[in-house]
Amino acid sequence: MPERTSYAQGIPNWVDLQTSDQPAAKAFYGELFGWTYRDQPVPQGGVYSMAYIDDKTVAAISSQTPDMAAQGVPPMWNTYFAVDDVDATAAKVAGAGGMLAMEPFDVMDAGRMAAVMDPTGAFFMLWQAKSHIGGQLVNAPGALIWNELVTAETDKAVVFYGAILGLEGEATDMGTGPYTTFNVGGEAVAGSMLPPEDGIPSHWAVYFGTADTAATCEKAKELGGAVEAGPFDTPIGPMAVIRDPQGAYFSVFQVPQDG
Repeated sequence: MPERTSYAQGIPNWVDLQTSDQPAAKAFYGELFGWTYRDQPVPQGGVYSMAYIDDKTVAAISSQTPDMAAQGVPPMWNTYFAVDDVDATAAKVAGAGGMLAMEPFDVMDAGRMAAVMDPTGAFFMLWQAKSHIGGQLVNAPGALIWNELVTAETDKAVVFYGAILGLEGEATDMGTGPYTTFNVGGEAVAGSMLPPEDGIPSHWAVYFGTADTAATCEKAKELGGAVEAGPFDTPIGPMAVIRDPQGAYFSVFQVPQDG
């Protein structure tokens, strides 16, 4: 299974879930993906639950802040991008048309981060690693396999992410219509697609690997989740969109047999 010890700038390197019921979410994903957890106390109170597969970090789950809960913000998965210098990258955001939602700050000895809203309205995080590089296991069942910007303004996004992260946008034909990939060193590291229907705000969607998309969908339903789309075949394998019991959306993609 693919293991990572570092990430180049611009590669999505971590995802975490902010949810309304942390214990219930941990139970759901633990059963669905086989995650185990190590809870780390945070200065503001509560814990940040690091999820593991075979002693390798794959994701994390935390409680929503009181402000988010009061404002009715739905539970959601967050995408993080690796950067060499978070302060230098954050300084480029406004000039490129985005907005800093949180100025750079240290997360103990784990790293330094900032929160950003891109010009299309999608939120994401910047992460400068110290002791925590992000996901140590990727592209495997139960681990992060893809990150995708869902937006009606892909052209605007390509310019923005190129300006702050050095990502190169490339339009391709996936057989079902145009699809844009964000590339680092000629390698696709993330993608962008149009919303499946009107009214869906721009956001970064997360995909987790699975050995069997259909079986994962059935298990998610048994655990109280809902299958919002699929399973359906695509040119690169079976996928599905799932909503967890607290309302957070994520997708699953069947890992190729040789993967």
